[in-house]
Amino acid sequence: MKGIRDTNRGKCLLTLLFSAAVVICVCVGVVMNLTTLEDENFDHMGISTFCMFTVNSNIFMGIAMFLTLPYTVDGLRNGYFRLPDWLVRLLFVSTTALSLTFLVSLFILAPVKGFVLIFTGSRFFLHGLCPILAIVVFCLVLKDLRLSFASTFLSLIPVFIYACIYYMMVAVVGEERGGWNDFYGFLTRIPPWISMSAFLPLTFGIATALRILHNRSVARYRRAARKQYLEAYGAGNMREVILHIAAIRSKQDTTGNIVIPYQLLRTLLNSGESEETFEEYCILYMKECLKHEISQE
Repeated sequence: MKGIRDTNRGKCLLTLLFSAAVVICVCVGVVMNLTTLEDENFDHMGISTFCMFTVNSNIFMGIAMFLTLPYTVDGLRNGYFRLPDWLVRLLFVSTTALSLTFLVSLFILAPVKGFVLIFTGSRFFLHGLCPILAIVVFCLVLKDLRLSFASTFLSLIPVFIYACIYYMMVAVVGEERGGWNDFYGFLTRIPPWISMSAFLPLTFGIATALRILHNRSVARYRRAARKQYLEAYGAGNMREVILHIAAIRSKQDTTGNIVIPYQLLRTLLNSGESEETFEEYCILYMKECLKHEISQE
């Protein structure tokens, strides 16, 4: 099963590189905003930069990507890489928020303020590079979890929270009483009811598109794994496959810890014909690893 193991390692390396790149780009963009105290084209620089959805969505994504780094390092160390389900969903929500930032910058802000202004300086990172990298990672690199339709509703939470805060600070508090000016123009340039009613459906549409692309990538990965299994062993030899994987894993592992490759075993089990349960195969795998560890003592 060397091919599957190599594919998994390649996915781990790509996730590590892209995640680190996003984290670095977010830090650069935010620091550039914080250290630019005045900008004739933008009012909210310095510490007030945190009132913008652009900055908040990038920080949200930066945190989510940073949380993937320990899993990628561990994956390179022990040979198997898988992100927990909660982290994949967190990346889904943050990627959706950042994609909304990208589309608003591209189709609303850029036509008004100019494409060069919106996509240069710190905006190059926050409006352009970070969203594109995040979309690539989520749709093409991450292949750990097939997202359900219900997961799409999670993506609405950050936008809904920010919309409520934005409306309160602009329309209720007001700039003259210490609130915000309508820097996005959602309440003055267009009728408020249009902007307030359009962004949640838009966000839902973005999330749906991202979920479909992500799930297709997951499906392609699983089909490739099943194909490699069938070519290597044929159908109905799951015990032999698991013992073989456990033996290789035990020889190559230098950590002294037994790590059950949950996703790999689940994929292979779904490929063959077996009367035993997935839990029984996990136990078989663990026993084979223990057998090898004991023999080395």
